[in-house]
Amino acid sequence: MAVTAPRARELYIGADHEKTVVSAYPLRMRTGRARRYRFGSVTEVVPRTPSGRTREQRIKVSSELALVLLVVCAVLTLVDVPWAVAASGSLALVAFVAARQARAAKVGTLALPREEGAFVLHAEQERAAFGRAVATARRVRRTWPALHHMVDAAEADRSLTAALGELAATLSRRQQIRRLRDELYDAAGHGLPGESPAAMALTEQRTRVEELWQVSGADANRILASIHAAAVAGENLIHEQRVHETAREAELAISRLTATGTPTTNAGPELAERTAAVIAAYRELAAAN
Repeated sequence: MAVTAPRARELYIGADHEKTVVSAYPLRMRTGRARRYRFGSVTEVVPRTPSGRTREQRIKVSSELALVLLVVCAVLTLVDVPWAVAASGSLALVAFVAARQARAAKVGTLALPREEGAFVLHAEQERAAFGRAVATARRVRRTWPALHHMVDAAEADRSLTAALGELAATLSRRQQIRRLRDELYDAAGHGLPGESPAAMALTEQRTRVEELWQVSGADANRILASIHAAAVAGENLIHEQRVHETAREAELAISRLTATGTPTTNAGPELAERTAAVIAAYRELAAAN
């Protein structure tokens, strides 16, 4: 069950509806299309949503394109462009568009990698664990710009990529152990006497597999915890820096306010007196009339 983590320089991660693939080499699609997002030395491959076009709709689009190209070919022949050249180019374009439409209409499925050192996770538990690690790794990367004076982004990227590769290898191994563990537990229910050699051998193998199961779980949790700790440490440090900056700006603002003092004017009382005088004059004028 020995597994080797992929090279740490580059890592390609993809997940479709049935599996998660981790490889040191670019991933290909078996069906459908995908978008690729690069984060440092990690490239994530995300299958695109199918276009939803039916076969009839795709044929209609190709037919309309063919009619337009037929007119274009007729025009080109009038300007002495060989018919064979225009027709072959139009035919190639229609075939390309038809193939692209057909591919876009299919559910995106990753091809199984053939390169050595690639890992394919099928079990839901291992896929979920690796998905959490990838999401946490994005959090770690988002902290680096704010901590550029403290963190060597290139070195941190290599370490983070290596951790994801090691986790993929560990989870792949744990997936194999899970299958073997389930097989041994299923075989234990066949009603063999406990003192029979077969039952004793089965019990021994179950014990060994259980030890491997515990070790693989501890290894996976160690890597997951380290990635999570890096994310939390970076986020807390950024938050602390922001709080410190806010406190410093508040201190400067308070110092400026203290230095200038509070302006004292009689504008308020003067306005009240003038208003009262105007009202009194208005009343006197009204009484005289």
